[in-house]
Amino acid sequence: MVKYRMDLLVCGGTGCQASGSSEVVETFKKEIEKEGLENEIQVITTGCFGFCEKGPIVKISPDNVFYVEVTPEKAVRIVKEHIIKGRVVEDYLYKEPETKEVLHEQNEMPFYKKQLRIALRNCGFIDPENIYEYIAVDGYQALGKVLTEMTPEKVIEEIKRSGLRGRGGGGFPTGVKWEMTRKSKSNQKYVICNADEGDPGAFMDRSILEGDPHSVLEAMAICGYCIGADKGYIYIRAEYPLAIQRLRIAINQAYEFGLLGKNILGTGFNFDIDLKYGAGAFICGEETALINSIEGGRGEPTVKPPFPAQKGLWKQPTNINNVETFANICPILLKGADWFSSIGTEKSKGTKVFALAGKVNNVGLVEVPMGLTLREIIYELGGGIKGDKKFKAVQTGGPSGGCIPAQNLDTPIDYDTLTQIGSMMGSGGMIVMDEDDCMVNIAKFYLEFSCEESCGRCTACRVGNTRMLEILNEITEGKGTMEHLDELKELGQIIKDSSLCGLGQTSPNPVLSTMNFFWDEYVAHVKDKNCPAGVCTALLKYFILPDKCVGCTACAKVCPTNAISGEVRKTHIIDQEKCIKCGACMATCRFNAITRR
Repeated sequence: MVKYRMDLLVCGGTGCQASGSSEVVETFKKEIEKEGLENEIQVITTGCFGFCEKGPIVKISPDNVFYVEVTPEKAVRIVKEHIIKGRVVEDYLYKEPETKEVLHEQNEMPFYKKQLRIALRNCGFIDPENIYEYIAVDGYQALGKVLTEMTPEKVIEEIKRSGLRGRGGGGFPTGVKWEMTRKSKSNQKYVICNADEGDPGAFMDRSILEGDPHSVLEAMAICGYCIGADKGYIYIRAEYPLAIQRLRIAINQAYEFGLLGKNILGTGFNFDIDLKYGAGAFICGEETALINSIEGGRGEPTVKPPFPAQKGLWKQPTNINNVETFANICPILLKGADWFSSIGTEKSKGTKVFALAGKVNNVGLVEVPMGLTLREIIYELGGGIKGDKKFKAVQTGGPSGGCIPAQNLDTPIDYDTLTQIGSMMGSGGMIVMDEDDCMVNIAKFYLEFSCEESCGRCTACRVGNTRMLEILNEITEGKGTMEHLDELKELGQIIKDSSLCGLGQTSPNPVLSTMNFFWDEYVAHVKDKNCPAGVCTALLKYFILPDKCVGCTACAKVCPTNAISGEVRKTHIIDQEKCIKCGACMATCRFNAITRR
């Protein structure tokens, strides 16, 4: 077995692959082979490091040097300078934007300083396609401990004491769910991992499966032991090809090592796992709709109770947790419930992974202790708002969540606090918006998504959300009335109270939360027929500023409707009746003489 003196860990997550990390890997291997160092230097494709804004990322171990935005050309220089000569290439290191300080190590960076990686503990650290590397970081130790030292009841009690709640959106206590399924009487039970991650901007579960698939397999086997199940399914959307590829490899390896299948570790416990692919229906993230889909039926929810723990897949007791929930199980069992429950807040224990996206400088994946504030996440980890714009709102919880304004930036992130201010934790999407975003348009965007993804089974969701969307369209087109605003509030509450499933019940949240916190914007759209953010095209008006217009006629030449008139070297004017608000004039003017409002 070759013992390498240095490892080059290259991010191999979907985001970095899209930015060319595969080419970086090939370049490293080629250059290392050219120098005759293939028996000394190992190139490892890992999972996501989280700092997506600066990918592709390369970490040199044991030097603990962290290179960002690496290209094939940079890889050549890293080999020649760092690998061969031992000189760190400082040009390729992360530079702190404000102080311009060059930071060599990952833990020095503001993006990582307040993170605590539990679910993401192995992502960016091991080769996800090599079971030996997972075993080397205590992989399958928890399964061995559970099968040889603990009763199912003792394991469940430990999970309950830890305070772990479901990370998929509802926040139901994980140990309680396992206990309910265990107590249900049946000769056949099932474990399902919900990997149908459908929120816009969310990629937490995908990154865990791409970077540490064995952690989920091990936790599912532990769950099977606890509830009395010998069969598990991972329901994953087909749009995650890399995650599927690495899961397949991990499952095959686990069977080969006797960690899945018959008589696991010689204990007499049997557990099998199969993959089931979703076709991209958002509704299938709801557990009963997911079950219908696995069974080959239409992906639509059913009335609860009975709950899946009582009557789930094939009418048998079934435990469903999402990827991130399962990723927390093994550390809890190895380090203890007291360790896990010491992290976070009184009612929200542990950490939460967020996909930080939108108008923020450091787009990426972060895992932080529960209780950290929105301000800390956005301004310290996220590096603030792009272009030094003014923060306006952050959307948490995806289409089921709400928009949180600047006045609530110091809100601690936990299940109950977010619910109190009209949003929710959800699966962990966190979309940041700045002063250029129109909150009415944002609400319309999320409602369009919910209408498109509704299964249509219940009238409240199918008809109610469609009517709400019609009203929002009228408002953004300048046809709204104050009565429309009253109707939106009334409809939203009715839908929340009467929809069949959790997705329908939370679908009005983006509208109701923006109406609550940004009422003035709605009134401006309705009364003044004006979009303060300048986003809603139908409400925009373009004007030529007399003190800046030099009469060059450039704007008039590009106007497709001849709405601009004026003599050469004299101030031009725009005919508002003819203007189609295409913005061509504004884009063409070299003197900043055209504005819109």
